[in-house]
Amino acid sequence: MDTRARIAWNLRHLRVSQKVTQENLAVDAQVDRTVISDLERGKHNASIDLMDRLALALSTDISAFFSEPSPSDGKPEPMRAGRKPKT
Repeated sequence: MDTRARIAWNLRHLRVSQKVTQENLAVDAQVDRTVISDLERGKHNASIDLMDRLALALSTDISAFFSEPSPSDGKPEPMRAGRKPKT
C-alpha cells in the first residue's frame, strides 16, 4: 500500500469509527467537503497543515494517518448519506 492510499484508508477509518460525516469533518478542518472525499479516494495530495487540521478535528495524532493497517482490518463501512448521522 503506497503512502497516499494508506492516508486515505486511515482517514476514512478514523472518520467513520467516530461517526463523523465528511461535511462535519470539512467544517472542523476548514476545507471544502470535496477535499475530504478526494483525500479518502486518494485523489488529493494533502499538505502537512491540512493533515494537522484533520488530526485535530478527529482528536488524534497526525501519525495515525501513516500507520499500516493490519491485514485483518476490513474496509470501513460507508455511513448513511446525509449531513447528520442517526444516533
